[in-house]
Amino acid sequence: MRVKISKDWELPESSVTPESDYLSRRQVVKALGLAAASPLLLPSLADAATQGFPTKLNKKYLAPEGRKLTNPRLVISYNNFYEFSTQKDEPRILANRGWKTEPWTLEVGGLVENPLKLDVNALCKEMGLEMRIYRFRCVEAWSMVIPWDGFPLHKLIKKAKPTSKAKFVKFTTFMDKKAGPGFENYPYYNWPYTEGLRMDEAMHELSFLAVGIYGRPMPNQNGAPIRLVVPWKYGFKSIKSIVKIEFTDKQPNTLWNAAAPKEYGFYSNVNPEVPHPRWSQARERVIGAGVLADRIPTLPFNGYEKEVAPLYEGMDLKKHF
Repeated sequence: MRVKISKDWELPESSVTPESDYLSRRQVVKALGLAAASPLLLPSLADAATQGFPTKLNKKYLAPEGRKLTNPRLVISYNNFYEFSTQKDEPRILANRGWKTEPWTLEVGGLVENPLKLDVNALCKEMGLEMRIYRFRCVEAWSMVIPWDGFPLHKLIKKAKPTSKAKFVKFTTFMDKKAGPGFENYPYYNWPYTEGLRMDEAMHELSFLAVGIYGRPMPNQNGAPIRLVVPWKYGFKSIKSIVKIEFTDKQPNTLWNAAAPKEYGFYSNVNPEVPHPRWSQARERVIGAGVLADRIPTLPFNGYEKEVAPLYEGMDLKKHF
């Protein structure tokens, strides 16, 4: 008899919405012929038929024991997306005022043998989609638990075939001043938004390209149509609405690291022992837990220490933050 010992970041299967529920919703939505939902709701499943939604939960990636999934209405209405606004309640409205995220082309290049220009819908079909439940920890000391739909980043990397000279991966988001008022309102940022990972981080099994949440297509305000999710790092590393992925031999400049290098390191691994210069990172506020709820302790690497700590063996994580 085999006894399964749950990891400290796993969520019981009883907390996950059954796949059959998503299937029945899809059938109902298609029967009604509904189009995309309002900015307050998740997009209709009718728009996702070509992407293979709903996806099947990958039970290898379940979030923490004792933590509930964050209410989807909070996930889609509490967002950092400075291309639209610095206020968390505004991106869900501003990002849905005519901004078109389909069709969408993703370019992959740099130090690769196989440069690519890919339609995101076609890419989803080719890669196949799965659902993974991850912790999400913002550098602002709040957290969520989110079911993401997508595929592991390493699958796309292998398709592009990086050369031996490739040491880092640079990600770039969209630049559309007509769609995003933030480009004009916050000119002191070095737009477009860029982020980066070391090659071994990008190849890690936890690094994920998400195209949906809760079994539905990614809402615009959450980074439609495709975004990065790196669950052991602070949320700003998980760049939204990606248009370009480049393989380089040098550490890429990233927006937040360039804007405030003493506050936002290139690595930005979740570390309760390293405070942000303006606040502690030792504890976090769980979104949806209630105003009077106590903050909970933040775990090293956001609870993924066993999986990713070997990537940084020998590094001073207080210096290389």
